[in-house]
Amino acid sequence: MNNEKSIEERLPYPTRPMYFPNGSSVEEFIIPDEDKEIVLEQLYPFFPVPKLTDEMYDLHADKTFIVRDFRVTWEHGMNYLVSPYYPESGGTVIDWVDENSWVDDEFDDEDFDLTENKDDDLPF
Repeated sequence: MNNEKSIEERLPYPTRPMYFPNGSSVEEFIIPDEDKEIVLEQLYPFFPVPKLTDEMYDLHADKTFIVRDFRVTWEHGMNYLVSPYYPESGGTVIDWVDENSWVDDEFDDEDFDLTENKDDDLPF
């Protein structure tokens, strides 16, 4: 995990307002494409750090996005790594799921053997 200092040190980029549907706003950093990988490595709190070309799923927005489209805001004295859908859904980096590691939680009947007397073979 990256150290806390990278989260609390304001990034050295200009900002613009990011507006929310309720009319409130926060500062959004304007990060040049050539610095996106560096910023992602600094702020991504998990391992491994995804590639800029990876596809992620935003749990709050129920949408996928390409990692290079991430956004960074300055709020409450901290840098926040957020999804491109942050103004609409509020999804931050903790709400990102790697599309390739998504677990299908639906089960087929054959996943479980529910036949009667299955316990007859147990030694106790």
